[in-house]
Amino acid sequence: MEFKDQIGNFIHLLETPKRIVSLVPSQTELLFDLGLENEVVGITKFCVHPSNWLREKAVIGGTKNLSISKIQALKPDLIIANKEENDKEQIQNLSKEFNVWTSDIRNLKEALEMIEHLGKITNTENKANEIKKQIEVKFSKLKGETKGKRCVYLIWNNPMMTINGDTFIHDLIVRSGLQNCFEHLKNSRYPIIRADDLKTSNPDILLLSSEPFPFSEKHKKYFQDILPNAQIVIVDGEMFSWYGSRLLKFDPSAILRKIM
Repeated sequence: MEFKDQIGNFIHLLETPKRIVSLVPSQTELLFDLGLENEVVGITKFCVHPSNWLREKAVIGGTKNLSISKIQALKPDLIIANKEENDKEQIQNLSKEFNVWTSDIRNLKEALEMIEHLGKITNTENKANEIKKQIEVKFSKLKGETKGKRCVYLIWNNPMMTINGDTFIHDLIVRSGLQNCFEHLKNSRYPIIRADDLKTSNPDILLLSSEPFPFSEKHKKYFQDILPNAQIVIVDGEMFSWYGSRLLKFDPSAILRKIM
């Protein structure tokens, strides 16, 4: 069986994978929801859902600093990676020895394609299609409740980093009815900005993500001084950046409740 991944590479499987290593937290959660409890043998230290898998599965390092020797010892017949979240050189090296299927996701459409593909590869097509359909129905009902308010979404502090228009987070923000003040920046998908840039952008709402940088309530005063007229909201980073079955829980109205 031949399968093409989202960066154009092909993998060849003789049978349905029985030993899977997942290198991406959101895709690990998807594999759990697809019912692959027994098939998944290795995960990263950031694969926190389901929490019991960190105790029960082999932990093979972080997403960008994998332990190749631990992966080799697991003898996987399938490794699931992501172009952005994993180190390119490490993935290329693993691909010389194992079947590595790599996702590349910048919007909801590509996330749904990933779910469909992994369902076919792991012989869980019915469950994958069910999850995909539920997500499609959920997003079809979004009404842009935040009514075009301008926002800035920060993923990191010191240096301050935001998102441009070519990111999965941006796609979810727009689908929530918000406008991304920095979507036009082309120098990086995750541009570094300064306090002056933030002030000049003059957003209605500043969204501080709980991951990868752990923004919390203690950061609000600093940003409120820069943006005295903006509403500052701490948001669950998993909801905006996890592109697997976590999308079933995406709820932009939660933002609305905080800014009303």
